[in-house]
Order: sequence, then structure tokens, then C-alpha cells
Amino acid sequence: MLLENKVAVIYGGSGAVGGAVARAFAREGAIVHLAGRDRGKLSGVAREISAAGGKAETAEVDAMDETAVDQHANSVATKAGRIDIAFNAVGIAHVQGTPFPDLSFDDFAHPILAYTRTNFLTARAVARQMLKQGSGMILLLAPGPGARMSGRGFLGNGVSAAAVEAVSRILAGELGPGGIRVNCLRPHAIPEALAASHTRHLFDSMARLSGLDTEAWLSGLERSTLLGRLPTLAEVAECAAFMASDRAGVMTGAIVNLTGGALVD
Repeated sequence: MLLENKVAVIYGGSGAVGGAVARAFAREGAIVHLAGRDRGKLSGVAREISAAGGKAETAEVDAMDETAVDQHANSVATKAGRIDIAFNAVGIAHVQGTPFPDLSFDDFAHPILAYTRTNFLTARAVARQMLKQGSGMILLLAPGPGARMSGRGFLGNGVSAAAVEAVSRILAGELGPGGIRVNCLRPHAIPEALAASHTRHLFDSMARLSGLDTEAWLSGLERSTLLGRLPTLAEVAECAAFMASDRAGVMTGAIVNLTGGALVD
């Protein structure tokens, strides 16, 4: 098992990506601590993990709340004795698909402030424990490939993605001397995530801007990749499990390209 007996905290653990990564971590032997705002959905993910023979605990945590995040991380560290892995999969509902002349500053700034806040708070909370133990791995999730793309209707999202990637690179330098690795996943749109309400809204808005329905818009994204398809939740989750494992022990400061070749590094 890649993650046997590792203690992993997953923020946004009830969402599409967070839940998929939690299942993959648990299958690889990690003890998974799911944090999120919807206790019912968290419990559902935990039941699936337990039914498959894994170990999962849940906690209702607002990942935008500094006190709540710090208290939860301290609680996990006290109970488990350590935190080996942290993954932030928190998704932020925000405006996309609005032409720039009609975009308000608040709608532009909201995802930038929200994504940087949650990633800062959660990384800092777990880093405090990881520095004590001299090891750990923090994995961030960019909200799409917009940091490296140009186009219409996703200015706030693209700047958010660039900010999350920058946070991961700089934290890798700051925390590396303490034995902590920091990496970031950069996926493209994931069609399976349409079940998440905010994702459906974002995709629908972008499709309307292009004069298409959502399925046709996604088909266009698929055709724009070198592989002719978009990533699946399973592929993102399996990559996250590898990145969190000791097999990737020398990787830090990396932005992992999961765009199917929409972007070429």
C-alpha cells in the first residue's frame, strides 16, 4: 500500500474531487480525516470508505474559518499523534461566463480571496504540526488550468488558479527545510464533477458565453486536448495518492499537469 498508516486530512472531503481522493487514500492504507461543512455528505463518504475496509473520521469544519481550521488540525494531531498528508479540495462557487465589461470587481475578486484564504489557513494549520515531526506533504488543487490559458469569461478563476499555484511553489521553498513537501495538482474540467452544484453552474455559464449547451462545450474542451479527452475523478485521485506517497518523496514545488495535453509544459 502506498499510504499505509499515514494520517491524512482532506478539506472539502465531501465534494467530488475530495471524496474521490479520500477513497483512494483510504484504499492505499491511509487513516483519512474528512473535513467539510456538510456533515451528511461527509458521513456518506466515510461509510463508503468503511464498507471497503478503510478507516475514516469526519468533522464539520468551515475551511474559511481560521479558528475552526486550527482547532480541527490540533484535534487530529492530538488524537492521531501526527499529520502526514493534507489535501485541500475546497471548491468555491463564483461567477464565470460574464464578459469583462460587465464583470464587477467583487465577482472578479471573490474566488481569488476565497481560494487563497482557505489554502493559506489549512496549509498553515497542518504545517505547524508537520514542522514538529519534521515531515509531511501538503497537496493543493488549482481550480482549473486557467493560470496558463487565455480566453473569455474566467478572469477571476484564472487568477485564482495562478494564485494557488504560486502559493504551492513558495510554500515548498519555505517549508522544505522542515522536511515538508508541497505540490499542486492542475486538472482540466472534470465532467463527472457536474454533480457538484457549483461546478454545474460554472460549466453552464461558460457554455452559454460560447453559445453552446454544457455537453457541447465539454466536447469542445475534449477535442482541444492532445488525448482527446478530459481527466476522470479516478485519474486525479490516483495521481494524488502517488504524490502523497513516499514514492514521490523527492518531488516538491511541482505543478502536476492533469489536463490531458490541453497544456504542454
